[in-house]
Amino acid sequence: MVMVSVASQSPGPMVRSEEDLGPPWLRPLLGTSFFVPCRMHPELSKNECNLFCLGCTGDALCAYCLPAHRDHHVVQIRRSSYHNVIRVSEVGKLIDISHVQTYVINSAKIVFLNGRPQARPGKGVTNTCEICCRSLPDSFRFCSLGCKLGGMQWDPSLTFAIRPKRGQGSGDDGSGSDDSFSPKKPRRMAGFDFSRFDRPGVRWSDDEGSRSNNGRPVTPGTPPINRCRPSRRKGIPHRAPFYG
Repeated sequence: MVMVSVASQSPGPMVRSEEDLGPPWLRPLLGTSFFVPCRMHPELSKNECNLFCLGCTGDALCAYCLPAHRDHHVVQIRRSSYHNVIRVSEVGKLIDISHVQTYVINSAKIVFLNGRPQARPGKGVTNTCEICCRSLPDSFRFCSLGCKLGGMQWDPSLTFAIRPKRGQGSGDDGSGSDDSFSPKKPRRMAGFDFSRFDRPGVRWSDDEGSRSNNGRPVTPGTPPINRCRPSRRKGIPHRAPFYG
């Protein structure tokens, strides 16, 4: 009798394809430097780079670079506490941001692009980010998109692909998001509209909801005129008599 021994091998780290790790523009977005002067327009004022083209996946863009990307999908990056953030209304239509903590800053819901390591969790904290150990509420696992991308290296249940909502068939136009955005085919802009992005001197949190569709400020309507009849006088006033 011949005894055959099979050595047990410990499972190594999971290997996932590039498509499983998010759309092709995600990694360049997380690694781009924003809020630096534009190299293409150094002589112009207010040339801070806070835009990113999802189709070109190149360097950050400034407002003067937009005409060259009029047919591309451009998103705007903002800053909070010296860290880059993006609005949920923009990125949530393109990728699944579940398990990532969202914040409300200036009436706008945002997510951070990259992790913010925290050496010591706060007192009484029971849940932290699985990558950078930042304090989190119990309902979240990651503090940023970059940390979720790092967690996908070993957790096969994580994905950036938007899953259809329950009750939606494959023929529905919805894909689990607010409109028909596809994570692989970004929507082209029908026209070049500067009102999608913040203008100098306007707070970024106030650019939505305070302008009409054509970019003009919305003014409140004229208040209704009160046509109620005034109350009648109670008699005729008499002058007080003079005393000598």
